[in-house]
Amino acid sequence: MTSATTRTIRRVVALLVIAALAATCGATIPDRNLPEWSSPGLVGGGGWPFASEPLDPLDAYGATYLPDSSVVLLRDGRARFIPFGAEDPVTVLREDPRVDVALRTDRSWLRAGKVPGTLPVHRNMAARALLDLRLLTRPSGASIASWYGAWRFVWPRDSAFAIAALAATGHAPEARRILRFLARVQDQDGMWAARYETDGSAVTDGRRFQLDSLGWVLWAGWFLTVHDPGTRNIPELWPMVRRAADRLSATLGADGLPPPSSDYWERSPQAEEDPRRPTLGVVGAVLAGLRGATAIARTRGATEETHRWRMAADRLSAAISRQFAPYGYPRSPIKGGAMDAAVTFLAPPFAAYDPAVDTAVHTAAAKLRLPGGGVLPGERWAGNREVAWTPETAMFALTAAASGQRAEAADWLDWLAGHRTTLGVLPEKVDQYGRPAAVAPLGWTASLVVLALEALDGRLPIP
Repeated sequence: MTSATTRTIRRVVALLVIAALAATCGATIPDRNLPEWSSPGLVGGGGWPFASEPLDPLDAYGATYLPDSSVVLLRDGRARFIPFGAEDPVTVLREDPRVDVALRTDRSWLRAGKVPGTLPVHRNMAARALLDLRLLTRPSGASIASWYGAWRFVWPRDSAFAIAALAATGHAPEARRILRFLARVQDQDGMWAARYETDGSAVTDGRRFQLDSLGWVLWAGWFLTVHDPGTRNIPELWPMVRRAADRLSATLGADGLPPPSSDYWERSPQAEEDPRRPTLGVVGAVLAGLRGATAIARTRGATEETHRWRMAADRLSAAISRQFAPYGYPRSPIKGGAMDAAVTFLAPPFAAYDPAVDTAVHTAAAKLRLPGGGVLPGERWAGNREVAWTPETAMFALTAAASGQRAEAADWLDWLAGHRTTLGVLPEKVDQYGRPAAVAPLGWTASLVVLALEALDGRLPIP
């Protein structure tokens, strides 16, 4: 054998060894070229009030949360957390007594309410989601969508679901705080801006109003009063409800529908299949909101408002039956219209069970489901069509659970549980390889998952 042949063999062997190492270790070697939003979770643990900071992805390698807490145990055995009274994290030995103080703080907060989920994996996901909702809520009640960049704002829609999730699990003080924030920033004409800074100032980036936010806040306000009757005495509640419900009632046209506006897709109505009429994402939320407002008014003995808002809700319900039902409840009310995850807004727990709506929900789920699991927001989604969205996936889980379809709900929830970050946090998106593809945590997904698990454990009210 020549020396050249020997060198060639050695080179091939070396390359094979490198390839084998890459195959076996590549998945665990931290990537130093990750995008800024790639933190797998927030560090917390007792900082006051609800202080948090994203964990660096390099530090997250081999790390985990200590159970039922936002204290991170690093791979070297040290703990990272935010001490009581501080805003910045510290890294200390696990034996440091401040670690146990932080653990007791988080766990006491969870025990003040309840953590839904019968299976350990579901219970763990719910606990993490609740702790993340807490970390995303500022002292003012500003509940941000997530921690990074374009997500670090308050969407009234997302905040409404945070209220509901916290209310359903017995964490009423935090739910009330968020409700009060929304009441403070509401315009006198009943509207909310599309987004807010944490100080309550509206974000002026050209986004037009999103009419669905009125419906969701009204629904969440009613939901909170059901779980925490004392909320009915909050001074801000009734003025907020009256302004929003009257505004929604006044928007209904001769056909019984509200005008076109952006919904959770946050795009111009001109981009819809039928730009002249609102999407299902708008009408479903508005109907739930008007029914919630009617229930609040009835409880208060406000006869005039009860009648006015009930009549508006009945008009809208009839319009949906006339204009959306004949086509199978698509996103826009046209023949052959594209299906959308918002069809779940017409199903439990937002409306009473309807067999035709249930059929539409399953049709939409089948059309939107991706090969790797999870769903797209809608058939005509213009974004990456290989990336699943966790909020929409959780919408189907919630509807299945609230409709008594337990096995189906569990399937959706199992997929969500299996596609969390390395710290067990729910991201906004999941790519075709099963990896998180956007910020984690996302408050809206966390809220929907908690509500879905609560629906499996018991029964959520329907307005």
